[in-house]
Amino acid sequence: MLNPKIADHHLARQACIYIRQSTMAQVRFNQESTERQYNLANQATSLGWTPDQIRILDGDLGHSGEQTNNRDDFKTLVSDVAMGQVGAIFSLESSRLARSNKDWHRLLELCAITKTLVFDGDGCYDPADFNDSLVLGMKGTFAQAELHIIRARLHGGKLNKAQKGELRFPLPVGLVLDGDKIVLDPDQEVQGAVRAVFELFEQDKSAYAVVQHFHEFGLLFPRRSYGGVWDGKLIWGRLTHSRVLGVLANPSYAGTYVFGRYQSCKKIGPTGEICTQLRPMPQDQWRVVIPDHHPGYITWDQFAANRNRLAANKTNCEVLGGPAREGLCLLQSLLLCGVCGRRLTVRYTGNGGIYPIYECNWSRREAIPHHCISLAARPPDDAIAERLLTAVTPLTIKLALKALASLEERDKIISAQWYRKIERARYEADLAERRYEEADPSNRLVASTLEKRWNNAMQRLDELEAELATFERRTMRSVTAEQKQQILQLGRDFPRLWKAPTTSACDRKRMLRLLIRDITITKGPEPKLLCLQIRWQGGATETIEVRQLPNRSEAIRYPDTFVAKIRTMAQRYDDNEIVAQLKSEALTSSTGKPFTISMIRWIRYKHRIPSPSLPAGTLNVAEVRARYGVSLGVVHHWIERAIVSAVHRKPNTPYAITINDNVDRRLREWIANSSHLHPSSPTQTV
Repeated sequence: MLNPKIADHHLARQACIYIRQSTMAQVRFNQESTERQYNLANQATSLGWTPDQIRILDGDLGHSGEQTNNRDDFKTLVSDVAMGQVGAIFSLESSRLARSNKDWHRLLELCAITKTLVFDGDGCYDPADFNDSLVLGMKGTFAQAELHIIRARLHGGKLNKAQKGELRFPLPVGLVLDGDKIVLDPDQEVQGAVRAVFELFEQDKSAYAVVQHFHEFGLLFPRRSYGGVWDGKLIWGRLTHSRVLGVLANPSYAGTYVFGRYQSCKKIGPTGEICTQLRPMPQDQWRVVIPDHHPGYITWDQFAANRNRLAANKTNCEVLGGPAREGLCLLQSLLLCGVCGRRLTVRYTGNGGIYPIYECNWSRREAIPHHCISLAARPPDDAIAERLLTAVTPLTIKLALKALASLEERDKIISAQWYRKIERARYEADLAERRYEEADPSNRLVASTLEKRWNNAMQRLDELEAELATFERRTMRSVTAEQKQQILQLGRDFPRLWKAPTTSACDRKRMLRLLIRDITITKGPEPKLLCLQIRWQGGATETIEVRQLPNRSEAIRYPDTFVAKIRTMAQRYDDNEIVAQLKSEALTSSTGKPFTISMIRWIRYKHRIPSPSLPAGTLNVAEVRARYGVSLGVVHHWIERAIVSAVHRKPNTPYAITINDNVDRRLREWIANSSHLHPSSPTQTV
């Protein structure tokens, strides 16, 4: 007998069977529930829908009903209901459709408008009917409350178990479970790889440096596979920077049990959907922290120091004392702005970035036009280097011994890891040999395969031993007593060590950080004067003054004494003679080049220095012309005919004309009696 709520217009439309389970584990292991949901198609057939009208929506298997994200079939169902294409929705229970009241009530509202029925294990409901709508709404509320209760119960159980240190979760590589206890991995090669990460980071203070050392020496790092056929197996591969950060930030390596390092939170996506993601929690907000819970590779103090070092290594933070990096700037990450107290950053300017400068760019990031400090890097670097050379004389031997011990320690770590690697390869070769010997020789199909594996293992062992020999020959630092004495002697001469071309900028920065904690820089009372307040590692402070480099225009400007020298020389010598005199005195221009005639002419033009003056009592051509009121041609005619006495000091220099009283009287008479020459003024006819 058909349900009285089913009308003809319901049977004329589709019947949708919505199938969903929250996780793939439920789909895999709870197959009875899946089968019951698929059997809802038989119920739809018995109620009058034909098989062609029945549509099964099972694309949401393995997805939670808490949200509509990744539930494409539910979105399809809602859109088909809104278009009036669905006559009835079949589900095992209301929670299968949605665990969210927002999605559930939205679907019921659409069903009421389009007159769509809802079937579950308890019966048939018409959302357009008030009573049925009330029951369905309560079911949705109960489903959401049930989800909250289940989540709270499970989370409370996990938290209670975690507080006792008994909640199990995947352990990082290097730690394994031995029954109910967490112990170090019994594999010595795995332990050596993990210890090498911590020891190399302790020496170099940089995660990138650890990665570079592993790659440089051909070392591999393990990871443990979880799930599938490879569950629990070790896979060796290249060490990455993210793996190093994960190892250094994991408190399990410090023997501490921690629960609550990450917390799920809801976030609105770029398209408006609500998604859930994990976020790391600050250390003071970890829910459970049990120190000395199990054996570790480092202590808790070392773990805290590593986290602080990683935070200080960030280039986009205000923390001082980052790792020593390659670059021209000696005081990188050590300078503090005396105005705002923030760390000064490095910026490379000029052609190809060959002129580094220190600047406080906080105001620039905050869009403030005024800048605190911006200065060239060379003056403070040179001043600190000079101060360091005079301050570290009693400590040079200790620095050399510490550097030598650090190098030997690093080589021992790498060499030990190589020997563990060879030991593993030798074990695999011996295992392959035993398997080959235990095989039946008459079964050639098996024996040939085992023989091939044995040969491959032996070849791998030979290759590793050859690589180790190359490493020990080229890289391994084997220091004899004589060589050690030479190194100690070099340590006593710290200036030579500091200025040696083989000492890299990174090594100088490391030596500097051993002695100086930070430097506060302020502007002095005079222009181009800086005050550097040095705080040494022991706590002592001192202040030194540094003069900045002048501007380019000021640097190439000739001093007043030199201009006065040129002015004095120009009274007696011409430009050629001045150049020769300057070259004889080994003087050069402000840019370091030999003087030329064009340079001297420019100096005379710039500073309004006249040409060499004529001897006393002599006149030049222009003065003679003005005196007698004649043209230049007449004056040159007098000179060519020796009417007047004129001499050249040098070619292309002005004439020095001497006119006594007799010559003056003669010239005036000549002008007065000449029919071609006419005086320009009455005074010239006297």
